[in-house]
Amino acid sequence: MSGPESLDPSGRVVMISGAARGIGRAIALDLYAKGYSLSLGVRSPNEAKRRFPESDPAHVLFHPFDAMRPETAPSWVDATMACYGRIDALINNAGIWRALDFNTEDESALDEVWAVNVKAPFRLIRCALPYLRLSGHGRIINIGSTDGKRYRDASVSIAYAMSKHAMMALTHAARFAGWDDGIRVTALCPGGVETELLAGIPGVVSSGNRLSPETIATIAALLLSLPNTASIAELVVNTRLEPTL
Repeated sequence: MSGPESLDPSGRVVMISGAARGIGRAIALDLYAKGYSLSLGVRSPNEAKRRFPESDPAHVLFHPFDAMRPETAPSWVDATMACYGRIDALINNAGIWRALDFNTEDESALDEVWAVNVKAPFRLIRCALPYLRLSGHGRIINIGSTDGKRYRDASVSIAYAMSKHAMMALTHAARFAGWDDGIRVTALCPGGVETELLAGIPGVVSSGNRLSPETIATIAALLLSLPNTASIAELVVNTRLEPTL
């Protein structure tokens, strides 16, 4: 999107969690091509650098971030500020899927999914909010799921669905927290995306009928470009025909 009201990407700094592969990598590549400066939170910076061989170190920071390690959230935010002196957007993309139903007595899967899909985004938003406020056009995109908008059927992991429903609440809480300072927050909720996450998961749409990560990247770039007067709280992008979705 381009136009007189679109935000200029030049000089704007975007933090992206889980940027080494899948949706996160596609978003990073798209935003880099559009002129954004990036701070990529990844578990292995050296490995991630090999996935971005042509990136300019002046405009792409690779920093350790592990959603299971709370201390890496503030250290990544601090490193981003030290590198660029500003933060204009945060994209909470890192996420996991673990099987869980009512026949599962071991709750470790629920604990792990909750830590990565809910607590880590909450923590990053909390740490980044003061700097997003200073931007005047701060943006947060939480990568959710259609599983956060309804419960499809018994093949859905209860743990995953619970976490993505919680992300919707987190999105709206962040909207209210930052609205007066120009922060706009969107829950971007795709259906099945062609990534490693879906390998072997029951009930997902078949390969070949899924969204591409590049499609999600295009939508994320649009959301970052919109002016403060165009707020999109939730954006569902489905791959199958469902009532209301």
